[in-house]
Formats: sequence, C-alpha cells, structure tokens
Amino acid sequence: MFNNFGKFFENKKIDEYTSFGIGGICDYILFPNSVEDLIDAIKLARKNNIPVHIFGNLTNVLVLDGGIRGLTIILKDGSLSEIDVDGNLITAGAGATLKAVSEAAYENSLGGMEFSHGIPGSVGGAMVMNAGAYGGEMKDVVKSVKLLAEDLKIIDVDGKNMDFVYRNSRVIKNNEIVLSATFELKPREKSEILSDMNDFDERRSSKQPLDMMSCGSTFKRPEGYFAGKLIEDSGLRGFRYKNCGVSWQHCGFIVNYGDSKAEDVLHAIDVVRKVVYDKFGVSLETELKTVGEK
Repeated sequence: MFNNFGKFFENKKIDEYTSFGIGGICDYILFPNSVEDLIDAIKLARKNNIPVHIFGNLTNVLVLDGGIRGLTIILKDGSLSEIDVDGNLITAGAGATLKAVSEAAYENSLGGMEFSHGIPGSVGGAMVMNAGAYGGEMKDVVKSVKLLAEDLKIIDVDGKNMDFVYRNSRVIKNNEIVLSATFELKPREKSEILSDMNDFDERRSSKQPLDMMSCGSTFKRPEGYFAGKLIEDSGLRGFRYKNCGVSWQHCGFIVNYGDSKAEDVLHAIDVVRKVVYDKFGVSLETELKTVGEK
C-alpha cells in the first residue's frame, strides 16, 4: 500500500531499528524518501483510517512487545536526513543525526553544537525533547524549525516560539511533525571545537554504558537531585531483572543485556521508582517514551 513512498515493510519487528534492541511486530513500517512522500503517505493512511506514528532515530523510545498498530514512519532516509551549510547557518532534515550536524559544524569552523556530538538522537527528536548535554540545549542554537502541522500544512516557526523547556517543546502538544531545523552558529577555531567535542565524548564514554543497548538516560533529572545518584544511593547499582537492569557504569541508565522484553524493562523501571521513592520521597519521571501494545 505504501510501497511508492520509500523503503516499506509489512508485519516486521521493529527491534532492529531501536537503540534498545526491543520492540514487537509493526503492521507497516515506512522510511519515506522525501517530505512529499511523507505527506502523501499520511494522506493515504488517513483516507484508510490507519493510525500513523512518527519516529526519528528511535533512541529515546521503548516499543512494547505487542508492536505498533497502523503505519510506523521512521524519518532517517533520503532528503529527510540531508544537511546544508550556508554561512553560519546549518539546516538539517529531521532524520539527520546530531552527530552528523555537529561534525558538519566542525568542518565549517562553526561553534555551538559541540555539546550535541555524543547525543545519539536525530534532529527531529532533538526538537521534540529540547535535547541537551553538558550545559547546552537545542534552544540555545535553533534559529527556526520547519514543522508539518496536523492539517498537513508546512509552517516555519521561529526558535523563540518553539516553547523549548527542559526535555519538551510545542511539538507533542500541537501534534506536529518536525521536518527540519536551522541552527545559527558562530565562527570558531576548528581546534577549539574538536577539543570540546573530544572532551565531552571522553566524559560521556567514561561514565555512560555506550556499548550497551539502551534508550540513554532513562529518567529525567528531578529538581534539586540527580537521578543516577538517587538510584545509586538506593543500593540499585547493577540491579538486574531478567535480561535488563540498572547499568553498573551509570545508574541513570536501564540497559538491555540481550533479548530483553519491554515488559521486563517496565518492571525494572517500576522497581527503581518505588525503591527511590520509599528511601528519599522523590518521584522519578521517565525520559524515554513508551509506545505500542503490550
């Protein structure tokens, strides 16, 4: 049905496309080649009353074991991942990785994206979540964002009107789809950019389980605390439930040791939240998004 709009699969497990290595069978999976293909696919799905779910790099998503009903669209192919540099502006498609954007900035002696080099997500996801690390956030560097509104009209939104807050933006609230983002950066010596990127990458690799399957940081930072520290002080470092558990390297990460199921991850999360709350009276909120059917 959706073959003409890009790479297309029916009744396929989604686990191979997720950073967690978890996820059941989806009815339809589409990697559209362009914005036009994306819009046409959504129109066809709506015409046939087929639910539509949009994802980027699937690095912050836990897909449940029952998979996803309807059309799952993954924005990481074709023109949706292109990067263009014009002076001190970089425009990147929703499917472009933050690593690729930060490296394009480095190659063009543009500073400002160094903090994002190690964030394992896409531009689209970064706009949704106002992704950030090491003191930097998307709101600091985004000039404008091209969005697909619910009525399928393309709109350009100034970065100041994206309602960026900690790990959130206007996108989910307005049921919009990120098509691309334009970053406004500043000239900087390549050696200085590389030094910062290497420093951030080293700090990340020394403290985070980058060799393990995960969704990155599982929990949001509670006000006045650090989630990983609360979990460690609760005696949960290395806590394991079946084939998943709290990382030994960074307690803020729930990792998949291999062949874990989503239901096991959810149970591990529930255990962590309960133990932390009982010990410190702090409610941990998850940063990852849960989608699909159990």
